[in-house]
Amino acid sequence: MGTPEPHPTPEELRQAPAGELFKRLSEDTSQLVRLEIELAKTEMTTKAKTIGAGAGLIGAAALFGFFAFAAFTTILVALLATAMKTWIAALIVTVIYAAIAAVAGLQGRNRIQKATPPVPEQTIETVKEDVEWAKTRGTSATR
Repeated sequence: MGTPEPHPTPEELRQAPAGELFKRLSEDTSQLVRLEIELAKTEMTTKAKTIGAGAGLIGAAALFGFFAFAAFTTILVALLATAMKTWIAALIVTVIYAAIAAVAGLQGRNRIQKATPPVPEQTIETVKEDVEWAKTRGTSATR
């Protein structure tokens, strides 16, 4: 992108021709937009990498959780089978698990629907600051 020109003094700005001021404004605006886009890309890349690593760990946890749950299910069915037929014990455990899965699934779906999509928050904030700065500079220039 290159190094930006040093900022002129207020006196230099007052004496500069309008064409030069518009040229500088255009260049500065273009550079600002490029920098904001680069910041958004960097921010979203960082977030995506963090999400990817977290998803991998959640996947590993889910796999080992599944193994533990399968062992627990076997123990639970065997325990209930001491008081009733094995197939009834297995059916009871299955119905309980299905009810828990249905409730958890519905609650999860509702929470996801309420969530907002990921956005580059820092970039949005700096753009707002830039707009506010431009507004204040615009009003002070007209005085």
